[in-house]
Amino acid sequence: MYWPFTIAALIFIVVRTAQVVGDLDGIARVMTATATAALWVVFVVDYLVRLLLAGRERWRWARHHLFDLAVVVFPALRPVRLLHAATRIRIFTRTAGNSLRARLLIYGVGAALLLIWDISLAVLEVERHAPGANITRVGDAVWWAFCTVTTVGYGDYTPVTWQGRFLAVLLMIGGVVLVGMIVATFSSWVMERVTRGHEDQQPATKADITRALAALRPADPAATTPDPSPPARQD
Repeated sequence: MYWPFTIAALIFIVVRTAQVVGDLDGIARVMTATATAALWVVFVVDYLVRLLLAGRERWRWARHHLFDLAVVVFPALRPVRLLHAATRIRIFTRTAGNSLRARLLIYGVGAALLLIWDISLAVLEVERHAPGANITRVGDAVWWAFCTVTTVGYGDYTPVTWQGRFLAVLLMIGGVVLVGMIVATFSSWVMERVTRGHEDQQPATKADITRALAALRPADPAATTPDPSPPARQD
């Protein structure tokens, strides 16, 4: 069910975008709201079924599948799994460090873009008709979201409702995490470049020591140890 649910998440994003950007009313709004609610119920049922199938290990399963719980809360996050294919590009998997950095960047940037778009739609929906609001168009909402998530904060667009300010706090937290992840990833890449060609000065890991000891240890001690018993007497 991986691909059907991923397609359902994409449909969820499209329907949600049409509902908010088009500022639909009447029967069109009822239809889009019903579609998004139905898709949300599908994700909730999928999560609960898999949780029940885990049996006695259901709480352990829940702890190791926090992303699935996040998808239940925010179904638009499911397309993030599509980014897994990009992490398998050969240039990103030459070393373990490259693979880890590629996953952090691809998943981080992909999730950030989805977060920006979702928050933009949510803020536009609650701010558009509020008294004194200046976020009334989708372009203004996206611009505000990018300024907020990057911690720039020009202040030309600000939410005036408590719902919009709450969403802004969530976006600020996501921006701090994103900036920290990018800085850490870039620092790791710089350190790898600086230490390249100086492998003898790099600290050994526990795995390196284990491999070295295994290479020094004889494969069959009985075969290399001389027999202490005297040779048999021949008559």
